[in-house]
Amino acid sequence: MHETPEDLAELQALLDASLTSATSHLRSIIDAENTLTAEALTQTLTGMCTLALSTVTAKGEPRISGVDGHFLHGQWHFGTARTAAKARHLAARPAASVAHMRGENLGVFTHGTVEILNPLGGEPGAGWPQLLAYLQDFYGGDAFDWDNEVVYFRLRPHWMTVYAPDIARLAP
Repeated sequence: MHETPEDLAELQALLDASLTSATSHLRSIIDAENTLTAEALTQTLTGMCTLALSTVTAKGEPRISGVDGHFLHGQWHFGTARTAAKARHLAARPAASVAHMRGENLGVFTHGTVEILNPLGGEPGAGWPQLLAYLQDFYGGDAFDWDNEVVYFRLRPHWMTVYAPDIARLAP
């Protein structure tokens, strides 16, 4: 777990506000009995989590693709090739949504705005050195040309909800 007490408090406030402002339909599915607290969520989302990432083309057409997601400090971090279509979409239109699902046991749905953490030729984003160290430890330091080949994003969430119908099934 990489979260500080402040990270957990912010994440819990976001989860609570998101569920409170959700539609009645969503609240009929997700309630206090089948969701996770911020602390439980950060303990569940460890290592790499496959994300379905939704972006938008210049013509306003939706696109969905998969990325390796890492949930750190209460936010999703993910990367892709600098030449990928999704990298161009996010650079031009930083609004994004991600979903992480584990069958019928867990669904984490997030909407927010991305920021580029390692812009080509620019100043790195806040926390990039720590994230880079984490990623190099996870994937191997020579897995990529970390400066030129891959671009990493942080999704700053403005809405997030979690569906976990049987919390006991999530235990390691």
